[in-house]
Amino acid sequence: MVAMILKSSWEEQSSQNSDCWAPHHQSQVLAGESQERRSVGVGVGREEVKVKSRDLESWGREEKIGGVEAHSEPNSSFLHAVVNMVGMLIGLGQLSTPYALENGGWTSAFLLVGLGAACAYSSHLLGKCLHKDPKSRDYKDIGHHAFGSKGRVIATTFIYMEIFMALVSYTISLHDNLAIVFTGVDLKWAHLTTSQLLATIAVLVALPSLWLRDLSSISFLSTAGILMSLLIFVTVACTAVFGGVRANHDIPPLQLHNIPAISGLYVFSFAGHIVFPNLYTAMKDPSKFTQVSIVSFSMVTILYTCLAFMGAKLFGPQVNSQITLSMPPNLIVTKIALWATVLTPMTKYALEFAPFAIQLEQTLPHSMKPRTRTIIRGTIGSILLLLILVLALSVPYFEHVLSLTGSLVSVGICIVLPCAFYTKIFWRQIRKPALVLHLILIAVGVFMGAFGTVSSSKSLLQSLRKSHTN
Repeated sequence: MVAMILKSSWEEQSSQNSDCWAPHHQSQVLAGESQERRSVGVGVGREEVKVKSRDLESWGREEKIGGVEAHSEPNSSFLHAVVNMVGMLIGLGQLSTPYALENGGWTSAFLLVGLGAACAYSSHLLGKCLHKDPKSRDYKDIGHHAFGSKGRVIATTFIYMEIFMALVSYTISLHDNLAIVFTGVDLKWAHLTTSQLLATIAVLVALPSLWLRDLSSISFLSTAGILMSLLIFVTVACTAVFGGVRANHDIPPLQLHNIPAISGLYVFSFAGHIVFPNLYTAMKDPSKFTQVSIVSFSMVTILYTCLAFMGAKLFGPQVNSQITLSMPPNLIVTKIALWATVLTPMTKYALEFAPFAIQLEQTLPHSMKPRTRTIIRGTIGSILLLLILVLALSVPYFEHVLSLTGSLVSVGICIVLPCAFYTKIFWRQIRKPALVLHLILIAVGVFMGAFGTVSSSKSLLQSLRKSHTN
C-alpha cells in the first residue's frame, strides 16, 4: 500500500535536501537509469501494502544532474494500471469476507458491493483533484491543496494510523496461523505461550530488514507478498472444489446488530486510496484513470463476493474470522494457505516501515554520517515493530482489530476525505447533484465509521475482559 507513497516522500526529501545530501550520497543516487514506476499497493492497509519490485529498485536510482532530479516519464499502460490497482486492493481483507458475510447475513453482500462502488467513485474523485492541480503528487498533496497545512496534517495522520493498525492486524494473523502450522509443538519461555513465542521468533526474523538502507535490496519482498495473497484465494477455491467439504450451510438473511462491525471489515478490504494518486501520475494517459478504477474495483468486488459466499457456504456459523483457520487441516492446500498467510506479514514489515524511515531522515541533521542515520533509523524502527508485536499479542482478536481499523481510519481515507477534498477544491464549479451526493457519502461514511468504531471497540473490550477472567 505504501510503495508509491515512499516514492513521493523520497522525491520530496531529495528535492528539499539535494544541496546538503549531494556530497554524501551522490554515489547512492547515481546508481543507474530510472525505471518505470510500478507499484501494487495496501492496506495496512490497506492494509495491507503491495509493491512491484521495480518501484523499490528505482527509488534509490533516480539520477541527479546538477542537483536536480531527472524523474522517469509516466509510462504505465491501462492494463498495467489495472493490474497494479487490483494488486493494491487484494490483501488482508480477503481473509475476513466469509466471516463478515456469515455474521451480517447474505443481504450484507449488497453493502459489500455498495462500498466497492463508493470507493471506486472516490478513487475517480482523487483523479479529478490531481488533474486540477498537476503539482499534486500524492494523497497528502491533495489534502494540502484542499485545506492547506491542516489538510496535509489530517491526511498524513490517517495514512500512518492505517499503516500502524494494519501492521498490528498482520501480526495477529501471523500469530493465529503459526499456532495452526505448528500444532503439537510445545515451546515455553518466560510467560509466553507457544503461539506467542513463535510469533515473537517470526518478528525477530523479519526485524533485520528494517535496517536496510537500500530499498532495492528488499524489492523481492513486494512480489512475494502479492503472490501470497493470490495463493490464498486459489487454495480456498481448491478446498471448495477438491477438499471434500460440502457447501451446504445456510447463510442467514440479515443480522442487523452485526452490520456496524462488519462494515469496518468490508471497507478495509477496499483500502488502497493512499497510493492511487501515485498510480495516476505514473500513467501514460491519466484521463483513463476513471476506467482503471471501474475495472479494478469491479474485479476485486466480484472476487470478494465469490470468496465470501464460498467460505460462508462451506463452513457456516463455524467460519473463522480468517478463512484459512477454517480449512480442513489435513489438506495440502490448507497447509499451503496457512504458510502463505504466515509469510505475507513477514514480507510487509520493511515495506510498511519505509515511509516512517523516510520521514525520520528528513528530521535528522544533514551533516550526520550515513552509518549514524542507519543506526538511528533501524533502532527506532525496531522499537516500533516490537511495540506492534506487544500490541498484537495483547489484543489477539483479528476480527475486532481489523474492523476497528476499517471503521476508524479506512472509511475516512477511502470515502470521507476524497469527497471532502474534491468538494472543497471544486467548490465553485461543482453541480448541485454532485454536491448532494458528496454530502450524502460524507454523512454515511462518518455515520458508519462512528458506529463501527463503537461496535468494534466494545467487542474488543468484551473479548479482553473475558480473557482476563478466564
